[in-house]
Amino acid sequence: MAIRGRVPRGWLGIVLDAPDARALAHFYSDLLGWPLADDEPNWCTIQMPDLPVNLAFQSEPAYVVPTWPSEATHQQMQLHLDLEVDDLAGAIEDAIALGAREAGFQPQHNVRVMLDPAGHPFCLYDNDLPEPQ
Repeated sequence: MAIRGRVPRGWLGIVLDAPDARALAHFYSDLLGWPLADDEPNWCTIQMPDLPVNLAFQSEPAYVVPTWPSEATHQQMQLHLDLEVDDLAGAIEDAIALGAREAGFQPQHNVRVMLDPAGHPFCLYDNDLPEPQ
């Protein structure tokens, strides 16, 4: 059962806090190839082409970088993005060239946990990558 009044194709957005909304929005716009829909100093959105889905960014002066993997005494991530790719090594290179970095802890052979410029974890994964021998 959906909530009353929910428009079936209505907008769905995910908002990430960052010390600089504009910088993080431009990173993800380049990473995902999604165009900017709003580009203000403290609020930006990028639009998933042909769907009512946005990824939004808001400036938060008190932003604290999450810890990966989580530790009870440190800021924990609230969410992360999973991005399927068919060239994991190439996707890692591209993400790094845009300003991301690989996290120190990697839980699976076909997944690379990356950290965006604001420190949010996101995962690049290739389901077709064979197990190492």
